[in-house]
Amino acid sequence: MIPTKKTMGAEPKFHHRASLKQTNKPFKRRFATKNSMRDKAKGRTQRVSLKGKVLRKHSRADRRNAVRTEQRKKRDHIVMSTRIFSGRHRAPKIVAVIPLCADISASDIVRNLFACVDEPYPEEKGPKTARILNVSRFKQTIQFVELERNVLDILDAAKVADYVIMGISAEVEVDAFGEHCLSALQNQGHPGVFPIVQGMETVVPKRQNDVKKSLQSFMSHFFPEADKVYSTETPTEALAILRMITAQVPKGVKWREIRPYMLADSVEFEPSAEDSQVGRLALTGYLRGANLSANRLIHIPNFGDYQIEQIYHVPVAVEAAKGDSIEEDDEPAVLDQPDPEHQDSLVEANEPNTLTNEQTWPEDEEMNGWNERMQEMEEEESRMAAANDKRTITVPKGTSTYQASWIAATQGDDNESDDSDASSDEGDDMDSGSDDGSEEEDEEEYEEMVVGADGKIVSASDDENDDEASDKDDGLPTAEEEALQLKAYLKERERQNRDDVNFPDEVDTPMEVSARERFARFRGLQSFRTSPWDPYENLPLDYARIFQFESFKRTQQRVLRVAADSAAKSGMRIRIVLRAAPAQIAASYNPSRPFVAFGLMQHEHQMSVVHFTVMRSEGYSEPVRSKDPLVAHFGFRRYNVRPLFSQHSLGGSNTNGVHKFERFLKPGVVSVGTVYAPIQFGTVPVSLYLPTPAATSDMAGVIPTLVGTGSSLEVNPSRILAKRIILTGAPFKIHKRSAVIRYMFFSPEDVNWFKPVQLHTKHGRTGHIFESLGTHGYMKCVFDGPIKQMDTVCMNLYKRVYPKWNTSLWSEHAQDEEQKLQWIGPVMQKPEDMEL
Repeated sequence: MIPTKKTMGAEPKFHHRASLKQTNKPFKRRFATKNSMRDKAKGRTQRVSLKGKVLRKHSRADRRNAVRTEQRKKRDHIVMSTRIFSGRHRAPKIVAVIPLCADISASDIVRNLFACVDEPYPEEKGPKTARILNVSRFKQTIQFVELERNVLDILDAAKVADYVIMGISAEVEVDAFGEHCLSALQNQGHPGVFPIVQGMETVVPKRQNDVKKSLQSFMSHFFPEADKVYSTETPTEALAILRMITAQVPKGVKWREIRPYMLADSVEFEPSAEDSQVGRLALTGYLRGANLSANRLIHIPNFGDYQIEQIYHVPVAVEAAKGDSIEEDDEPAVLDQPDPEHQDSLVEANEPNTLTNEQTWPEDEEMNGWNERMQEMEEEESRMAAANDKRTITVPKGTSTYQASWIAATQGDDNESDDSDASSDEGDDMDSGSDDGSEEEDEEEYEEMVVGADGKIVSASDDENDDEASDKDDGLPTAEEEALQLKAYLKERERQNRDDVNFPDEVDTPMEVSARERFARFRGLQSFRTSPWDPYENLPLDYARIFQFESFKRTQQRVLRVAADSAAKSGMRIRIVLRAAPAQIAASYNPSRPFVAFGLMQHEHQMSVVHFTVMRSEGYSEPVRSKDPLVAHFGFRRYNVRPLFSQHSLGGSNTNGVHKFERFLKPGVVSVGTVYAPIQFGTVPVSLYLPTPAATSDMAGVIPTLVGTGSSLEVNPSRILAKRIILTGAPFKIHKRSAVIRYMFFSPEDVNWFKPVQLHTKHGRTGHIFESLGTHGYMKCVFDGPIKQMDTVCMNLYKRVYPKWNTSLWSEHAQDEEQKLQWIGPVMQKPEDMEL
C-alpha cells in the first residue's frame, strides 16, 4: 500500500540561506550609556591620560620608589608636626578644659593631673589660661586653659587648642547650655576630645559601669571618635590621660592650619606721647599654625585688625643643658620688621569716584534754571528768618507736640502757597461757623499751640494739659503699646512666611499704578539658567568700593606660597608689637579668659562680596527673613550682618551665574548667604546667631539662639541674585489652545509692554500673549495645549538685588547686659565640707 501524504513523515520547513541573514552594526563605544560601560568594565578602572603629556610604562622598581617617596613624605610630615613639641625650646601642647555641667570645676580636673606626676598646682601663680605642666618623664610640656562657662571663651580656646577636655558630671546631667557648647564646637571644628567624668565616688559601685556607658553614649553622639570616658580620681587614671596627650600627634583643624595664630601669655601696653589712648601693644606667646610675616596684619577678636611694628624672638629654655632648671634669654632678638613698600594697609574699601560715571554736560538753559531756583531758595530762607519768631496754630485736642510739629509744617506750607483772598475766605468760613453756635464744641475739640520759628512747639495754651504734653514730647509709645506693636509685627512676619511657602513669589498687580511703572526694574527671562545677564550692568555705588580678583583661586595659591617663606616660624615663642592700638585692648585683658590673636593673609583686610552656605538650625522655628540683623561667627572673626539668602544652585561654564533670591531662610534646605565682608581665603565654618536671645524660647536670656550653620563658599561679586515675582491671571474664555486671560493687567498699555515675556501655567502649559482685548487689561493668549478653567496663568519677572553696606565688627564690649548674659552659663556652687 502506497503511503498517502498524511501518513508520510513531516517534511523540513523552507528557509533562506545564511548569506541573506541581516546583521546589525553594534553601538559605538562613545554612544554607550554609562551603565552599560560600567557593566562591561566589571569593576576595572582606566586612567585617563593627560593631554599633551607622554606617559611611559613604569617598572616594578619605579613603583617601589614611588611608594617609598610617599612614605617618606608622610614620615617627614609627622616629624615636622611633632618637632615643635620637643627640644629645649619646645612649645607646649594647649589643652582646653571645658566644664559642660554646672557642678564641674575645671581647676579640680587640672589639679588632679598635676598631682599624678607629683607637681605642685599653681594656686595663685600665673593666669588660669597658662597652667604650665612640665612632664619630664615624657619630655613634653602641657599648657592647660581653665575655662568658665562662657560660650565665647570656649569657642576662642577651641580655635587655638591642640586637645579639648570635656568635664562631665556623674550626678548632674548636661544642661541646655552644655549641649549648645557641644553643638557650637561641632560646627566650628574641634581638635582631639577627652571626656572626663567627675563625681564617680558618689555613685554606687554597682551602677558606675552603667553611668559610664550612658555618658559614653551621650558623648559619642557629638564626637564619634571619643570612644571612652576617662576619670582623674586616681593617679593611675590621670597618668594614663597625660600619657595619651603627650604621645599622640594633635589632630589638626584644617581651616586654621593655613594661617598663624597665638594664645597670648601676656599683654603689655605702652601709650604714645601724643595720645594716651593709643600706643604700642605687645603680645607674647607661642606662634602656632603657619608662619608669620611682619608685613601682614593681626586680627584681635572684638577689636579688629592692626599693623605689626616689630616681631621679637623670645625663647624660653624649658630644660637646661644640665639639670632641670628653667632659664630665659636675657635680650630678645628682632626677628622681623615690616617693609613699608610691601606692608598691608588698613584701608578696607576703595573710595568711589563718582566723576567716572557717564554724564552729559548741562546746557545753558538748565544752568539758568538752577540759578533761578537757588535764588528763590535764598529769598525763601531770608523771608523765613525775617518772619515772626512765634505763631499760633489750631490742632485737635490731645495732639502731641510731635504730631503738632508736622501739622505746623503743613499749615506753614499752605499759608505760603495760598494768596490773601483764599486766606480771607477761610477766615470768613471760620467766623460763620462760630456764629452757628458751635463755639463750645470747637473749644472742646480743638486747642491752640505756639510754634517757634524753627517749627517746634514752644508751649501749649491750655495750662491744664501741660503735664500730658510733656509726657508726649518724645512721641514714643508706652510699654503696653510697644508690646502690642511687637506682637502685631511678629504675627505679620508669620503670615508672610506662610504666604511665601504656600504662594511663593506671587504678587498682586496694583490697580492704581500701571504695571510697567511699578515693575519697571524687572525683566523677563526665557531660561532662568541659560539666558544672558550681564553681571556688570547697572551696578550700585557700593560695588565701586569693593575688591575683585581676576582669578581668586590663583591668588589664594600665590598668597599661601609667599606666606610659607616668612621669618617667624611656627613653634617659636615671639613677641608681636602692634602699632596704633587702642588702650581699651589692654584694659579689657583678663588673665582668667583666653586672649587669642590671628594673623591675616594678604588681602584679607579688604572688603568684597562674600558668599557662604547656611542651613537652618532645628532648634529655632521662627521665620528668618533676608536682611534680618544677625551675628555671624565667620571663622576667627565675628560680624554684625544682614545677609541676603539665595538658592544653592550649582553653576558652570554653560550657565549665566543667576541664582534665585529667597525671601526667607527655609528649613531643611541649604541656602547661600551674601554679605559685604572682608575677603577670606580657605573654607571656614560659619555660625549665625540672633543679636538678642529669642523671646519665644523657654531658655531666653540663658543661652544664645543659634539660627543656622554652614561654611564659606566663595568671594565672587559677579554672582547674580535675582528676585522673582509672579504675576497671576485667571482664564475667562478657553477655545482649544487659545484663551482670554484677565486680572493679570488692568490696561492695554501694560499688556503690550509685557507682551514679549513668556507665560506658563501651574499645570505645566507654556504660551505667550497674542493681543490685547478691550480697555480693561483682558488679553488673548496662545498656549502649547488646551488649558483648564481651574488653571492659573503666571508670568515670571526678575530683578537683581544687592546686599547693603551694613557689615560691622561685632564686639562683646559694645553689648548691653542682656546681650552679654546670654553667652554665660549657670554655675552650681558646691557646698563646703563641714568640719566635725
